[in-house]
Amino acid sequence: MDDAYANGAYIKGAADYVPRWAQAAEAFRDSLGARARLGLSYGPSERMALDMFRPEGVEQGTLIFVHGGYWLKFDRSYWSHLAAGALARGWAVAMPSYDLCPSVRIAGITQQICQAVIEVAGGSTGPISLAGHSAGGHLVSRMLAPGMLPEVVRARLTHVVPISPVADLEPLLRTSMNAEFGMDAGMARAESPVHQPKPEVPVTVWVGGAERPAFLDQAQMLADAWGCAHVVTPDEHHFNVIDALVDPDSDLIARLTNAA
Repeated sequence: MDDAYANGAYIKGAADYVPRWAQAAEAFRDSLGARARLGLSYGPSERMALDMFRPEGVEQGTLIFVHGGYWLKFDRSYWSHLAAGALARGWAVAMPSYDLCPSVRIAGITQQICQAVIEVAGGSTGPISLAGHSAGGHLVSRMLAPGMLPEVVRARLTHVVPISPVADLEPLLRTSMNAEFGMDAGMARAESPVHQPKPEVPVTVWVGGAERPAFLDQAQMLADAWGCAHVVTPDEHHFNVIDALVDPDSDLIARLTNAA
């Protein structure tokens, strides 16, 4: 199954994306000055920290964006520029890092993101939306599991958008990545959002039309399981499907900031 979940091998110029993301993110942080609060701890490990970006004027809500990387790589520093669209709409944006496999299991990462959401909620008022890309799409979907978040936090969620999510983890048991995940069948099923009840919170599953078939299937499975909105964006692949987060006039940002 390794090839089914290999994205970079099927994206032209894939090697250029990571340095470009890092450069754009750093420049964006620098441009915000005091409106960027960096490295705010939400837990005991070094990676359990988040960056908070504040809009100009009165905050209309808070978007929490959770990055991907197959629970194996990256941190919040690559994605800061993706806050631009929500900030322009008057929303604050929080971006957490988290510990990575194999030093922690995927279930442990889920609990860390739960802690991050609770921390952000405790320092804010008003609506909260969640977006996550790839493995981050899995993690924000897991926040909707019964009992995951305290009711006082869950009640503030207005929209959740898993972008190109991994919603069924059982196929990953047949990839070489599982040597680092350390999952068995029971763990994979327990961490799979497709097996969660349909949430009451509005959800839009978002995926690029030019993504690998496995990701198109994963998105379809989650949308079917939850009976929720499902958007397939023409021609976009796994690396550029997140670009709409930069555009305050995009449909993706409209959904996340209650403007749709």
